[in-house]
Amino acid sequence: MKILSKWLLNAAALLAIAHLYNGVQISSFGSAMLAALVVGLFNALLRPVLVVLTFPVTVLSLGLFLFVINALMFWSAASVLDGFHVDGFGAALLGSLLYTAIGMVINLALERLFPQ
Repeated sequence: MKILSKWLLNAAALLAIAHLYNGVQISSFGSAMLAALVVGLFNALLRPVLVVLTFPVTVLSLGLFLFVINALMFWSAASVLDGFHVDGFGAALLGSLLYTAIGMVINLALERLFPQ
């Protein structure tokens, strides 16, 4: 139940980002659900590999390169899907920051609703 709630709320977060910021466009709620799934899969599968491969750059930038990796995951998910579009890298950076911030609030709320 928690995973389904998180998926639906992340899709709603993507719709909210698309509504608030013109650099991100989503055509429908179904596209937002698919985009939330793909972004989650990319973050679970590709992001750890990129973090390990770019560890020296991340250390030299004091961790700021992780924002670039997050933006690349967001941008690559948009390039794979039809109903999800990001205008460029700057839009992907801002969109991923907003998505991460909203995702943190969602995780906090779900931890309180579904305690272990």
